[in-house]
Amino acid sequence: MLDKVLIANRGEIALRILRACKELGIKTVAVHSKADRELMHVRLADEAVCIGPASSAQSYLNIPALISAAEVTDSSAIHPGYGFLSENANFAEQVERSGFTFIGPRAETIRLMGDKVSAIEAMKKAGVPTVPGSDGPLGDDEAASLAAGVRVGYPVIIKAAAGGGGRGMRVVHSEDQLLEAISITQNEAQAAFGDGTVYMEKFLEKPRHVEVQVLADGQGNAIHLYDRDCSLQRRHQKVLEEAPAPGLDPKARADVLEACRQACIEINYRGAGTFEFLYEDGKFFFIEMNTRVQVEHPVTEMVTGVDIVKEQLRIASGLPLSIRQEDVKLNGHAFECRINAEDSRTFMPSPGKVTLYHAPGGLGVRMDSHLYTGYTVPPHYDSLIGKLITWGADREIALTRMRNALDELLVEGIKTNIDLQKDLVRDSQFRQGGVNIHYLEKKLAG
Repeated sequence: MLDKVLIANRGEIALRILRACKELGIKTVAVHSKADRELMHVRLADEAVCIGPASSAQSYLNIPALISAAEVTDSSAIHPGYGFLSENANFAEQVERSGFTFIGPRAETIRLMGDKVSAIEAMKKAGVPTVPGSDGPLGDDEAASLAAGVRVGYPVIIKAAAGGGGRGMRVVHSEDQLLEAISITQNEAQAAFGDGTVYMEKFLEKPRHVEVQVLADGQGNAIHLYDRDCSLQRRHQKVLEEAPAPGLDPKARADVLEACRQACIEINYRGAGTFEFLYEDGKFFFIEMNTRVQVEHPVTEMVTGVDIVKEQLRIASGLPLSIRQEDVKLNGHAFECRINAEDSRTFMPSPGKVTLYHAPGGLGVRMDSHLYTGYTVPPHYDSLIGKLITWGADREIALTRMRNALDELLVEGIKTNIDLQKDLVRDSQFRQGGVNIHYLEKKLAG
Protein backbone atom coordinates (compact mmCIF):
# COMPACT_ATOMS: atom_id res chain seq x y z
CA MET A 1 0.00 0.00 0.00
CA LEU A 2 1.10 3.57 -0.67
CA ASP A 3 2.91 5.14 2.28
CA LYS A 4 2.07 8.85 1.95
CA VAL A 5 -0.30 10.64 -0.44
CA LEU A 6 -0.20 14.32 -1.36
CA ILE A 7 -3.73 15.62 -2.05
CA ALA A 8 -3.43 18.07 -4.93
CA ASN A 9 -6.85 19.63 -4.49
CA ARG A 10 -9.08 21.52 -2.06
CA GLY A 11 -12.57 21.58 -0.55
CA GLU A 12 -14.87 18.61 -0.18
CA ILE A 13 -12.99 16.26 -2.54
CA ALA A 14 -9.74 16.83 -0.67
CA LEU A 15 -11.48 15.89 2.58
CA ARG A 16 -13.03 12.85 0.89
CA ILE A 17 -9.59 11.65 -0.27
CA LEU A 18 -8.09 12.27 3.18
CA ARG A 19 -10.75 10.11 4.85
CA ALA A 20 -10.14 7.26 2.42
CA CYS A 21 -6.39 7.48 3.05
CA LYS A 22 -6.92 7.38 6.82
CA GLU A 23 -9.07 4.25 6.52
CA LEU A 24 -6.24 2.54 4.65
CA GLY A 25 -3.55 3.75 7.06
CA ILE A 26 -1.95 6.05 4.49
CA LYS A 27 -0.30 9.28 5.70
CA THR A 28 -1.60 12.48 4.09
CA VAL A 29 -0.15 15.77 2.91
CA ALA A 30 -2.50 18.70 2.32
CA VAL A 31 -1.34 21.42 -0.05
CA HIS A 32 -3.15 24.74 0.08
CA SER A 33 -3.10 28.27 -1.22
CA LYS A 34 -2.74 31.23 1.13
CA ALA A 35 -6.53 31.67 0.95
CA ASP A 36 -7.15 28.09 2.06
CA ARG A 37 -5.25 27.82 5.34
CA GLU A 38 -8.49 27.15 7.25
CA LEU A 39 -9.78 24.27 5.12
CA MET A 40 -10.88 21.26 7.13
CA HIS A 41 -8.60 18.74 5.42
CA VAL A 42 -5.61 21.05 6.03
CA ARG A 43 -6.37 20.84 9.74
CA LEU A 44 -6.72 17.05 9.66
CA ALA A 45 -3.80 16.07 7.41
CA ASP A 46 -0.54 14.73 8.82
CA GLU A 47 1.35 17.53 7.06
CA ALA A 48 0.39 20.72 5.25
CA VAL A 49 2.31 22.79 2.70
CA CYS A 50 1.40 26.21 1.35
CA ILE A 51 1.99 26.18 -2.41
CA GLY A 52 1.25 29.77 -3.37
CA PRO A 53 -1.16 32.72 -3.47
CA ALA A 54 -4.93 32.49 -3.80
CA SER A 55 -4.85 32.41 -7.60
CA SER A 56 -5.29 28.85 -8.91
CA ALA A 57 -2.69 29.48 -11.59
CA GLN A 58 -0.11 30.18 -8.89
CA SER A 59 -1.14 27.37 -6.53
CA TYR A 60 -3.38 24.42 -7.45
CA LEU A 61 -2.39 24.61 -11.14
CA ASN A 62 1.30 25.20 -10.40
CA ILE A 63 2.92 21.88 -11.34
CA PRO A 64 6.46 22.70 -10.07
CA ALA A 65 5.04 23.81 -6.70
CA LEU A 66 3.02 20.60 -6.33
CA ILE A 67 5.95 18.35 -7.21
CA SER A 68 8.25 20.32 -4.90
CA ALA A 69 5.72 19.83 -2.08
CA ALA A 70 5.74 16.09 -2.75
CA GLU A 71 9.54 16.07 -2.68
CA VAL A 72 9.96 17.99 0.58
CA THR A 73 7.34 15.85 2.35
CA ASP A 74 8.74 12.59 0.93
CA SER A 75 5.33 11.64 -0.45
CA SER A 76 4.96 8.48 -2.50
CA ALA A 77 1.94 9.49 -4.61
CA ILE A 78 -0.23 12.41 -5.70
CA HIS A 79 -4.04 12.29 -5.88
CA PRO A 80 -5.41 15.03 -8.18
CA GLY A 81 -9.10 14.77 -7.18
CA TYR A 82 -11.33 16.37 -9.83
CA GLY A 83 -10.95 19.67 -11.69
CA PHE A 84 -7.63 21.52 -11.60
CA LEU A 85 -4.93 19.15 -12.96
CA SER A 86 -6.89 15.89 -12.66
CA GLU A 87 -7.10 15.36 -16.44
CA ASN A 88 -3.85 17.06 -17.39
CA ALA A 89 -1.65 14.47 -19.13
CA ASN A 90 1.47 16.64 -18.75
CA PHE A 91 0.95 16.75 -14.99
CA ALA A 92 0.50 12.96 -14.80
CA GLU A 93 3.67 12.53 -16.85
CA GLN A 94 5.73 14.91 -14.72
CA VAL A 95 4.51 13.27 -11.51
CA GLU A 96 5.65 9.85 -12.72
CA ARG A 97 8.95 11.18 -14.12
CA SER A 98 9.68 12.79 -10.76
CA GLY A 99 9.44 9.39 -9.09
CA PHE A 100 5.93 9.63 -7.66
CA THR A 101 2.82 7.60 -8.40
CA PHE A 102 0.00 9.45 -10.15
CA ILE A 103 -3.30 8.24 -8.74
CA GLY A 104 -5.14 7.99 -12.02
CA PRO A 105 -4.69 6.68 -15.57
CA ARG A 106 -1.44 6.74 -17.50
CA ALA A 107 -0.62 9.99 -19.30
CA GLU A 108 -1.15 8.43 -22.73
CA THR A 109 -4.65 7.30 -21.70
CA ILE A 110 -5.53 10.78 -20.47
CA ARG A 111 -4.35 12.21 -23.81
CA LEU A 112 -6.31 9.62 -25.78
CA MET A 113 -9.57 10.31 -23.95
CA GLY A 114 -8.96 14.05 -23.50
CA ASP A 115 -9.11 14.59 -27.25
CA LYS A 116 -12.76 14.03 -28.14
CA VAL A 117 -11.95 12.95 -31.71
CA SER A 118 -9.45 10.25 -30.70
CA ALA A 119 -11.72 9.19 -27.83
CA ILE A 120 -14.65 8.62 -30.20
CA GLU A 121 -12.40 6.64 -32.57
CA ALA A 122 -11.17 4.47 -29.68
CA MET A 123 -14.71 3.84 -28.48
CA LYS A 124 -15.88 2.85 -31.95
CA LYS A 125 -13.09 0.28 -32.12
CA ALA A 126 -14.10 -1.03 -28.68
CA GLY A 127 -17.75 -1.40 -29.67
CA VAL A 128 -19.13 1.46 -27.57
CA PRO A 129 -22.07 3.20 -29.33
CA THR A 130 -21.25 6.73 -30.51
CA VAL A 131 -23.15 9.71 -31.90
CA PRO A 132 -23.22 9.89 -35.74
CA GLY A 133 -20.73 12.54 -36.77
CA SER A 134 -17.88 13.68 -38.97
CA ASP A 135 -15.68 10.66 -38.08
CA GLY A 136 -12.71 12.89 -37.47
CA PRO A 137 -11.76 16.56 -37.29
CA LEU A 138 -13.21 19.17 -39.65
CA GLY A 139 -10.47 20.72 -41.79
CA ASP A 140 -10.37 23.55 -44.31
CA ASP A 141 -12.19 21.58 -47.02
CA GLU A 142 -15.55 23.39 -47.11
CA ALA A 143 -17.10 20.90 -49.53
CA ALA A 144 -16.20 18.00 -47.22
CA SER A 145 -17.70 19.83 -44.22
CA LEU A 146 -20.92 20.54 -46.12
CA ALA A 147 -21.09 16.91 -47.26
CA ALA A 148 -20.64 15.75 -43.65
CA GLY A 149 -23.53 17.98 -42.58
CA VAL A 150 -25.80 16.42 -45.19
CA ARG A 151 -24.72 12.89 -44.24
CA VAL A 152 -25.17 13.43 -40.46
CA GLY A 153 -28.42 15.39 -40.89
CA TYR A 154 -29.39 18.72 -39.31
CA PRO A 155 -29.38 19.92 -36.63
CA VAL A 156 -25.70 19.23 -35.92
CA ILE A 157 -23.37 20.43 -33.18
CA ILE A 158 -19.80 21.62 -33.73
CA LYS A 159 -17.53 20.73 -30.79
CA ALA A 160 -13.97 21.56 -29.83
CA ALA A 161 -11.86 18.39 -29.61
CA ALA A 162 -10.15 19.75 -26.49
CA GLY A 163 -13.31 21.28 -25.02
CA GLY A 164 -15.12 20.58 -21.78
CA GLY A 165 -17.44 22.04 -19.17
CA GLY A 166 -19.91 23.12 -21.82
CA ARG A 167 -17.40 25.36 -23.64
CA GLY A 168 -16.47 25.09 -27.30
CA MET A 169 -19.87 24.02 -28.67
CA ARG A 170 -22.18 25.50 -31.31
CA VAL A 171 -25.49 24.11 -32.59
CA VAL A 172 -26.18 24.51 -36.33
CA HIS A 173 -29.75 24.13 -37.63
CA SER A 174 -29.22 24.58 -41.36
CA GLU A 175 -26.55 24.23 -44.04
CA ASP A 176 -26.22 27.99 -44.66
CA GLN A 177 -25.00 28.45 -41.04
CA LEU A 178 -22.47 25.60 -41.06
CA LEU A 179 -19.24 27.07 -42.42
CA GLU A 180 -19.43 30.22 -40.31
CA ALA A 181 -20.19 28.13 -37.20
CA ILE A 182 -17.15 25.93 -37.86
CA SER A 183 -14.88 28.97 -38.26
CA ILE A 184 -16.17 30.68 -35.10
CA THR A 185 -15.86 27.48 -33.01
CA GLN A 186 -12.33 26.84 -34.31
CA ASN A 187 -11.27 30.35 -33.27
CA GLU A 188 -12.93 30.03 -29.87
CA ALA A 189 -11.32 26.63 -29.31
CA GLN A 190 -7.89 27.96 -30.20
CA ALA A 191 -8.29 30.87 -27.80
CA ALA A 192 -9.75 28.82 -24.92
CA PHE A 193 -7.85 25.52 -25.20
CA GLY A 194 -4.83 26.24 -27.41
CA ASP A 195 -6.21 23.75 -29.92
CA GLY A 196 -8.52 24.80 -32.74
CA THR A 197 -9.52 21.25 -33.74
CA VAL A 198 -13.29 20.81 -34.03
CA TYR A 199 -15.59 17.98 -35.11
CA MET A 200 -19.26 17.48 -35.94
CA GLU A 201 -21.95 15.38 -34.26
CA LYS A 202 -25.66 14.88 -34.72
CA PHE A 203 -27.47 17.20 -32.31
CA LEU A 204 -29.97 15.19 -30.30
CA GLU A 205 -33.09 17.23 -29.49
CA LYS A 206 -34.20 15.83 -26.13
CA PRO A 207 -31.57 13.46 -24.75
CA ARG A 208 -30.87 12.47 -21.19
CA HIS A 209 -27.35 12.51 -19.75
CA VAL A 210 -26.52 9.01 -18.52
CA GLU A 211 -23.05 7.93 -17.45
CA VAL A 212 -21.37 4.64 -16.55
CA GLN A 213 -18.88 4.37 -13.67
CA VAL A 214 -15.94 2.02 -14.21
CA LEU A 215 -12.93 0.79 -12.28
CA ALA A 216 -9.95 -0.93 -13.89
CA ASP A 217 -6.59 -1.96 -12.47
CA GLY A 218 -4.43 -1.83 -15.62
CA GLN A 219 -3.76 -5.54 -15.10
CA GLY A 220 -6.53 -6.82 -17.35
CA ASN A 221 -9.35 -6.52 -14.81
CA ALA A 222 -12.25 -4.08 -15.19
CA ILE A 223 -15.73 -3.69 -13.73
CA HIS A 224 -18.65 -1.35 -14.18
CA LEU A 225 -20.58 0.06 -11.22
CA TYR A 226 -23.77 0.59 -13.20
CA ASP A 227 -25.08 3.98 -14.25
CA ARG A 228 -26.12 7.46 -13.11
CA ASP A 229 -28.53 10.03 -14.50
CA CYS A 230 -27.12 13.57 -14.54
CA SER A 231 -29.71 15.26 -16.76
CA LEU A 232 -30.61 18.13 -14.43
CA GLN A 233 -28.08 20.67 -15.69
CA ARG A 234 -27.72 24.42 -16.06
CA ARG A 235 -25.31 25.71 -18.70
CA HIS A 236 -23.91 22.18 -19.03
CA GLN A 237 -23.12 22.09 -15.30
CA LYS A 238 -24.73 19.27 -13.33
CA VAL A 239 -27.01 20.25 -10.44
CA LEU A 240 -28.62 17.03 -9.20
CA GLU A 241 -27.70 13.40 -9.92
CA GLU A 242 -29.13 9.96 -9.17
CA ALA A 243 -28.20 6.30 -9.40
CA PRO A 244 -29.24 4.12 -11.02
CA ALA A 245 -30.69 6.01 -14.01
CA PRO A 246 -34.46 5.42 -14.04
CA GLY A 247 -36.42 4.01 -16.96
CA LEU A 248 -33.63 2.78 -19.25
CA ASP A 249 -34.21 0.13 -21.90
CA PRO A 250 -32.96 -3.06 -20.14
CA LYS A 251 -31.15 -4.60 -23.11
CA ALA A 252 -29.57 -1.35 -24.29
CA ARG A 253 -28.42 -0.72 -20.74
CA ALA A 254 -26.92 -4.21 -20.28
CA ASP A 255 -25.14 -3.92 -23.63
CA VAL A 256 -23.62 -0.51 -22.91
CA LEU A 257 -22.47 -1.51 -19.40
CA GLU A 258 -20.60 -4.51 -20.80
CA ALA A 259 -19.23 -2.45 -23.72
CA CYS A 260 -17.74 0.07 -21.25
CA ARG A 261 -16.17 -2.70 -19.21
CA GLN A 262 -14.62 -4.26 -22.29
CA ALA A 263 -13.42 -0.86 -23.54
CA CYS A 264 -11.44 -0.41 -20.31
CA ILE A 265 -9.66 -3.71 -20.96
CA GLU A 266 -9.02 -2.80 -24.59
CA ILE A 267 -7.41 0.58 -23.84
CA ASN A 268 -5.65 -0.87 -20.75
CA TYR A 269 -7.35 1.64 -18.48
CA ARG A 270 -6.10 2.17 -14.92
CA GLY A 271 -8.11 3.74 -12.11
CA ALA A 272 -11.60 5.19 -11.83
CA GLY A 273 -13.32 6.56 -14.91
CA THR A 274 -16.69 7.56 -16.28
CA PHE A 275 -18.17 7.04 -19.74
CA GLU A 276 -20.65 9.81 -20.51
CA PHE A 277 -23.57 9.20 -22.88
CA LEU A 278 -26.54 10.95 -24.36
CA TYR A 279 -29.57 8.64 -24.15
CA GLU A 280 -32.55 9.13 -26.45
CA ASP A 281 -35.30 6.80 -27.72
CA GLY A 282 -33.76 3.78 -26.03
CA LYS A 283 -30.28 4.31 -27.54
CA PHE A 284 -26.94 5.30 -26.00
CA PHE A 285 -24.49 7.66 -27.72
CA PHE A 286 -20.97 8.09 -26.27
CA ILE A 287 -19.85 11.71 -25.87
CA GLU A 288 -16.71 11.60 -23.71
CA MET A 289 -14.81 9.80 -20.96
CA ASN A 290 -13.72 11.46 -17.73
CA THR A 291 -10.42 9.97 -16.58
CA ARG A 292 -10.82 10.88 -12.90
CA VAL A 293 -13.14 10.56 -9.95
CA GLN A 294 -16.43 12.39 -10.58
CA VAL A 295 -18.14 14.95 -8.33
CA GLU A 296 -21.19 12.63 -8.29
CA HIS A 297 -19.34 9.41 -7.40
CA PRO A 298 -21.10 9.12 -3.99
CA VAL A 299 -24.46 8.10 -5.50
CA THR A 300 -22.75 5.09 -7.07
CA GLU A 301 -21.03 4.26 -3.79
CA MET A 302 -24.37 4.35 -2.00
CA VAL A 303 -26.09 1.86 -4.35
CA THR A 304 -23.14 -0.52 -4.82
CA GLY A 305 -21.32 -0.35 -1.48
CA VAL A 306 -18.01 0.13 -3.33
CA ASP A 307 -15.64 2.83 -2.03
CA ILE A 308 -14.40 4.30 -5.31
CA VAL A 309 -11.62 6.45 -3.78
CA LYS A 310 -10.22 3.54 -1.76
CA GLU A 311 -10.18 1.46 -4.94
CA GLN A 312 -8.25 4.27 -6.66
CA LEU A 313 -5.66 4.13 -3.88
CA ARG A 314 -5.44 0.32 -4.03
CA ILE A 315 -5.00 0.35 -7.81
CA ALA A 316 -2.29 3.04 -7.57
CA SER A 317 -0.52 0.81 -5.04
CA GLY A 318 -0.24 -1.85 -7.75
CA LEU A 319 -2.94 -4.09 -6.31
CA PRO A 320 -5.56 -5.79 -8.51
CA LEU A 321 -9.24 -4.88 -8.15
CA SER A 322 -10.61 -6.14 -4.86
CA ILE A 323 -13.98 -6.99 -6.42
CA ARG A 324 -15.18 -8.84 -9.50
CA GLN A 325 -18.11 -7.91 -11.72
CA GLU A 326 -20.28 -10.67 -10.27
CA ASP A 327 -19.73 -9.21 -6.79
CA VAL A 328 -21.26 -5.84 -7.77
CA LYS A 329 -24.94 -5.73 -6.86
CA LEU A 330 -27.34 -2.79 -7.12
CA ASN A 331 -29.04 -1.99 -3.85
CA GLY A 332 -31.73 0.69 -3.72
CA HIS A 333 -31.52 4.22 -5.11
CA ALA A 334 -29.52 7.38 -4.32
CA PHE A 335 -29.63 11.10 -5.08
CA GLU A 336 -27.02 13.85 -4.81
CA CYS A 337 -27.78 17.56 -4.60
CA ARG A 338 -24.83 19.85 -5.25
CA ILE A 339 -24.82 22.64 -2.68
CA ASN A 340 -23.25 25.81 -4.05
CA ALA A 341 -22.41 29.17 -2.51
CA GLU A 342 -24.57 31.10 -4.96
CA ASP A 343 -27.87 32.90 -5.18
CA SER A 344 -30.71 30.48 -6.05
CA ARG A 345 -32.26 32.94 -8.51
CA THR A 346 -29.39 34.87 -10.09
CA PHE A 347 -26.71 32.16 -9.65
CA MET A 348 -24.21 34.83 -8.66
CA PRO A 349 -21.44 33.41 -6.41
CA SER A 350 -21.78 34.24 -2.72
CA PRO A 351 -18.45 33.98 -0.88
CA GLY A 352 -18.21 35.00 2.75
CA LYS A 353 -18.23 33.78 6.33
CA VAL A 354 -20.48 30.86 7.29
CA THR A 355 -22.07 32.01 10.55
CA LEU A 356 -23.98 28.76 11.11
CA TYR A 357 -23.64 25.31 9.55
CA HIS A 358 -25.75 22.32 10.48
CA ALA A 359 -25.55 19.10 8.45
CA PRO A 360 -28.65 16.89 8.20
CA GLY A 361 -28.67 13.35 9.55
CA GLY A 362 -30.70 10.19 9.78
CA LEU A 363 -30.74 6.82 8.07
CA GLY A 364 -29.49 6.93 4.49
CA VAL A 365 -28.20 10.52 4.69
CA ARG A 366 -24.61 11.50 3.80
CA MET A 367 -23.13 14.99 3.66
CA ASP A 368 -19.78 15.46 1.91
CA SER A 369 -18.66 18.98 2.78
CA HIS A 370 -15.68 20.90 4.09
CA LEU A 371 -17.91 23.52 5.72
CA TYR A 372 -17.98 24.34 9.43
CA THR A 373 -19.37 27.25 11.43
CA GLY A 374 -16.91 30.14 11.17
CA TYR A 375 -15.37 29.01 7.88
CA THR A 376 -15.00 31.71 5.22
CA VAL A 377 -15.79 30.64 1.66
CA PRO A 378 -13.16 32.33 -0.53
CA PRO A 379 -14.10 34.07 -3.80
CA HIS A 380 -11.30 32.52 -5.83
CA TYR A 381 -12.61 29.03 -6.61
CA ASP A 382 -15.61 26.99 -7.73
CA SER A 383 -18.78 27.68 -5.73
CA LEU A 384 -19.36 24.03 -4.71
CA ILE A 385 -19.41 23.85 -0.91
CA GLY A 386 -20.98 20.46 -0.34
CA LYS A 387 -22.85 17.46 -1.67
CA LEU A 388 -25.94 16.12 0.06
CA ILE A 389 -26.55 12.45 -0.70
CA THR A 390 -29.47 10.28 0.32
CA TRP A 391 -30.14 6.57 -0.13
CA GLY A 392 -33.35 4.58 0.04
CA ALA A 393 -34.56 1.06 -0.71
CA ASP A 394 -36.33 2.55 -3.73
CA ARG A 395 -36.40 5.85 -5.64
CA GLU A 396 -39.36 7.32 -3.73
CA ILE A 397 -37.83 6.62 -0.31
CA ALA A 398 -34.50 8.13 -1.40
CA LEU A 399 -36.30 11.20 -2.75
CA THR A 400 -38.38 11.61 0.43
CA ARG A 401 -35.19 11.46 2.49
CA MET A 402 -33.63 14.09 0.23
CA ARG A 403 -36.59 16.43 0.73
CA ASN A 404 -36.34 15.99 4.50
CA ALA A 405 -32.55 16.37 4.52
CA LEU A 406 -32.69 19.61 2.53
CA ASP A 407 -35.19 20.95 5.06
CA GLU A 408 -32.71 20.14 7.86
CA LEU A 409 -29.62 21.56 6.12
CA LEU A 410 -28.64 24.98 7.48
CA VAL A 411 -26.02 27.25 5.94
CA GLU A 412 -26.23 30.85 7.17
CA GLY A 413 -24.10 33.92 6.48
CA ILE A 414 -23.88 33.30 2.74
CA LYS A 415 -26.42 32.64 -0.01
CA THR A 416 -26.78 29.07 -1.27
CA ASN A 417 -28.79 27.15 -3.87
CA ILE A 418 -30.59 25.08 -1.21
CA ASP A 419 -33.94 26.66 -2.13
CA LEU A 420 -33.45 25.66 -5.77
CA GLN A 421 -32.72 22.07 -4.74
CA LYS A 422 -35.81 22.03 -2.51
CA ASP A 423 -37.85 23.08 -5.52
CA LEU A 424 -36.29 20.45 -7.82
CA VAL A 425 -36.91 17.47 -5.53
CA ARG A 426 -40.57 18.48 -5.32
CA ASP A 427 -40.94 18.99 -9.08
CA SER A 428 -43.64 16.71 -10.47
CA GLN A 429 -41.82 15.91 -13.73
CA PHE A 430 -38.56 15.11 -11.96
CA ARG A 431 -40.38 12.92 -9.44
CA GLN A 432 -41.63 10.79 -12.34
CA GLY A 433 -38.03 10.31 -13.55
CA GLY A 434 -36.38 10.63 -16.93
CA VAL A 435 -36.33 14.39 -17.61
CA ASN A 436 -34.01 15.48 -20.43
CA ILE A 437 -30.96 17.73 -20.30
CA HIS A 438 -32.93 20.83 -21.34
CA TYR A 439 -35.59 20.47 -18.65
CA LEU A 440 -33.96 22.55 -15.90
CA GLU A 441 -33.08 25.51 -18.11
CA LYS A 442 -36.61 25.61 -19.51
CA LYS A 443 -38.01 25.41 -15.98
CA LEU A 444 -35.79 28.30 -14.84
CA ALA A 445 -36.68 30.36 -17.91
CA GLY A 446 -40.41 29.81 -17.29
